Amino acid sequence: MERRFTEIDEAFICEHCGKKVEPLGYSCRNHCPYCLYSKHVDKNPGDRSEHCHGELEPIGLEMDSKKGYVIIFRCKKCGAIRKNKAAKDDNMEKLIELSTKQW
Repeated sequence: MERRFTEIDEAFICEHCGKKVEPLGYSCRNHCPYCLYSKHVDKNPGDRSEHCHGELEPIGLEMDSKKGYVIIFRCKKCGAIRKNKAAKDDNMEKLIELSTKQW
């Protein structure tokens, strides 16, 4: 299956921490910048075709030479692993904490 990127950058209320998350402005907002949690809604970025809708828990961090910091998520409902580039306004303390975890 060909991977496609559908650009969706909209505000939302984080289902994990309850904070209002504003659009990113320069790319697509994928996760909460406060707690770093996301929601399992996409099969391909932005397509909203995933039926699981489980909570994506941040479980690790890796460094990519092109993308920079990449957050590793595990779905608490189905166990799927997903990765997404960290945003400029992500909570740096949470990112540092993730970098020390073994997943």
